[in-house]
Amino acid sequence: MTDVSAEQFVEKLRTYQSDEELRKIQRYFKHADGDTFIGVRMGQVFALAKEFIDMAPGEIEKLLDSPVHEVRAGAVSIMSKQASRKKTTDARRAELYELYLRRHDRIDNWDLVDLGAGNVVGAYLVDKPRDVLYELVRSDNPWQRRTAIVSTMAFLRAGDVDDTFRIAEILVADPHDLVHKATGWLLRSAGDRDQARLLAFLDRHAATMPRTLLRYAIEHLDKEQRTYYMGRKKAG
Repeated sequence: MTDVSAEQFVEKLRTYQSDEELRKIQRYFKHADGDTFIGVRMGQVFALAKEFIDMAPGEIEKLLDSPVHEVRAGAVSIMSKQASRKKTTDARRAELYELYLRRHDRIDNWDLVDLGAGNVVGAYLVDKPRDVLYELVRSDNPWQRRTAIVSTMAFLRAGDVDDTFRIAEILVADPHDLVHKATGWLLRSAGDRDQARLLAFLDRHAATMPRTLLRYAIEHLDKEQRTYYMGRKKAG
């Protein structure tokens, strides 16, 4: 499909609206105050994003401007799919990266961050300086902080754990539970590649880190190790 528009995407998306799905979505999503849902299953949103993968950044930005969550999810899914496609040019990947950061105000929930941060931000930065992540991680906005840690998944895929651990050090006392979950998830993934470094991190922080973060981080350790670190938390 070529020359696809935001208007066409929204028109087609609305044909999949379901009141039953809307009730499910409203039960599922937290931290979505003021957001609007129309009731489209996320699997369908992603399938439609694949159909509209050639959408130009200017049209994607129109989707990001929508008050409807599923429309914005479609926008970020298109960005992610386009950025990770082999035939996408480096120039287009740069455009998508810049669009993500410039319109982070519209990437405003955990699922939207998780859809795009790894492929649009992290993958772009694999062979570049990563200073922007250290700016994001100190933001007052929890979704920008989540972007900072989730972006490092692209580095983990390349075998590089350094930034995951460095950013996790900054987020280890973060006040937001959905930042805790992402940080724990990425620590767990980093530990799959370098368990010794994860254990050293836990030795320093297990007693004081948020319980949710700790539970996510230790999930792939053996039972004895999990019991030990949860005991450290209780002792702390």
